[in-house]
Amino acid sequence: MHNLLINLLERLGIFAIAFILIMRFDIFKRLLTGKANRYEKLSLSVLFGLFGIAGTYMGVPIQNAIANSRVVGVALGGILGGPLVGFAAGVIAGGHRYLIDIGGFTATACGVATVIEGVAGGLIYHRLKRRPFDPAVAFITGVIVESLQMAILLIIPKPFSAALNLVSIIGLPMILVNSLGLALFVELVASVYKEKERFAASQAQTALDIALRTLPFLRSGLTGASASETARIILEMADLDAVAISDESQILAYAGAENAHHRPGTSLLHASTRTVLTSGRIAAPLTREEISCTHADCRLGSAIIVPLVKQDRTIGTLQLFRLKENGITPLDRELANGLAHLFSNQLEISALDEQKKLVKDAEIKALQAQINPHFLFNAINTIISYTRTSPETASGLLVKLADFFRTNINPGVGNVSLATELEHCRAYIAIESARFEERIRVSYDLDETALGCLLPQLILQPLVENALKHGILLREEGGEVNIAAHRDNGLVRIEVRDNGVGMSAARLAALFIDTDRPSPQEGAGIALKNVNARLSALYGAEHALQIESEPGQGTTVSFTVPQP
Repeated sequence: MHNLLINLLERLGIFAIAFILIMRFDIFKRLLTGKANRYEKLSLSVLFGLFGIAGTYMGVPIQNAIANSRVVGVALGGILGGPLVGFAAGVIAGGHRYLIDIGGFTATACGVATVIEGVAGGLIYHRLKRRPFDPAVAFITGVIVESLQMAILLIIPKPFSAALNLVSIIGLPMILVNSLGLALFVELVASVYKEKERFAASQAQTALDIALRTLPFLRSGLTGASASETARIILEMADLDAVAISDESQILAYAGAENAHHRPGTSLLHASTRTVLTSGRIAAPLTREEISCTHADCRLGSAIIVPLVKQDRTIGTLQLFRLKENGITPLDRELANGLAHLFSNQLEISALDEQKKLVKDAEIKALQAQINPHFLFNAINTIISYTRTSPETASGLLVKLADFFRTNINPGVGNVSLATELEHCRAYIAIESARFEERIRVSYDLDETALGCLLPQLILQPLVENALKHGILLREEGGEVNIAAHRDNGLVRIEVRDNGVGMSAARLAALFIDTDRPSPQEGAGIALKNVNARLSALYGAEHALQIESEPGQGTTVSFTVPQP
């Protein structure tokens, strides 16, 4: 019995080495996390069945039977994959045991016992386990299923005296060694599982710590300053060789190795970065050739590049580098992906903060721009003049003036329909038309289906005011303003066109550039900047103002609003 025990333990050591190799397979890892599909479970059933077959061939022949470790592979399949995996593995290993010795003394008993052990292993372990991978329960499971096998060996083989003699020799060694083997393998799985959880927790904690430290900087959006601080913090807290952050056209920040030629403000040096910006998908160039840095002597050997997304649009990238080729680990990938999601969420929040600020600014500026002595006094003087010549017109203008100021002073929250915004514009136009009479002509080209389009309040009237004050009214004879709205492929295109004095190319190019210098058209710039910023913050840059203008020909200002 002593020699048999030693022989079985030696074979168990060989099994342990093979099992450690198997644990490295991704399909095995998915089985442990419950993510394996039925085809993968079938493949693993075959693998555990082959494991059982190997246990048969590595067994020790004794009295026309084999003292073996077949149960280790089969029961382990049931423990890790459930009763169905254990059953399939048992059929494979048990069927093989029967077929290699048809009519043998223990062939039928061993074949039947192997199938039962696979199913029973899964059922007993999952009923008794106290935690995901419990070696003590695995040992108890091994004792129970091997005891079942010994019972079957006493029942089926004949004569009973020969079966009893066989069980008295192999029973205790097989029960002890195979139960110990099951406990050992489950403990190996538990250690790998715990290590993975520990690394995942550590990585998650690192990502959260980085996010907390970068939070104050990213609240201002993706700028050179915020990106620089973010890159510095990531390099400081993570075990990396270099970190870069880019926008859509250039490197915003770089920290770490090779910073001599990877400098903020330089163009994107890696083809992989441009690919990520175009596709919006993660890229992992693992060699210097794949990174394709335009600097010939660059030592960066591998990278993980993830997109930074705001409002469903890729606005930049986060890049983590290692000097070693193929040096990016799965943990690096998870860290990069987690940080990118956290940063993207933070940028979304910064966009919402900016939108709130813009809405408040719009309300204040609208109030300041419209409730000023010139506009109010001119409107009142116009109404007074009509009280003498046309009291009904004066009364109507007072109503329009009241409606206009009611909307400006208390615009409310949320979006309004295009029809509502047009009513606000008509109130303003009515007041100005009463003052300038035939110098102002307004026409409308409106698609009825577009009138229900929702858009931010106080977004259209500043454009109409701009067309009047800085367009047609600068002509002595005045001019015409056309307001148009049409549906087009899920969008509503809104356009304000005038035939006024227009703008030069230089003035048009500088329109949205911040400057402290006063301008004769400063009012136009403020209004257009504010509307443009609100549209961009709400819907993205592709829905910003589009302006076409020619000196002496007029100006067309348009924008689109997404609509279902």
